[in-house]
Amino acid sequence: MKMKRGNQKGFTLVEIMIVVAIIALLAAIAIPNLLRAKISANDALAKGTLRTLSTSSETFATANNGNYPADESSLTGATPPYINTGYCGRLLAGFNYGCNFNSGGGYTFTATPATVGTTGTTTFTMTTGGILTP
Repeated sequence: MKMKRGNQKGFTLVEIMIVVAIIALLAAIAIPNLLRAKISANDALAKGTLRTLSTSSETFATANNGNYPADESSLTGATPPYINTGYCGRLLAGFNYGCNFNSGGGYTFTATPATVGTTGTTTFTMTTGGILTP
């Protein structure tokens, strides 16, 4: 003989499974978009950092009769400094920064993603005169 339990309140297993499926679907859509946005932001930051290095080097050359800096310490150690932070040889926001100060004058700065496709899309290079190549 079955006994009636009265009005039971709560969710059935099927209702909970549907809610979980909807949340999983939304996450599957949102997560790749967030990852792409992060990669795009890293790329933009790398370009901006290279522009900062280039601008500081060009300003140094203007203030020193056309002579470009011999190393990064010429930019960070000046009073006042041309840049406040050293970027050369460091990993920042998923990019490795490399600096080559040419002995004959000029510079080449590179920003290489630590993991292509995960932290950035391509290697960016900035050469004397502020020429950026992707």
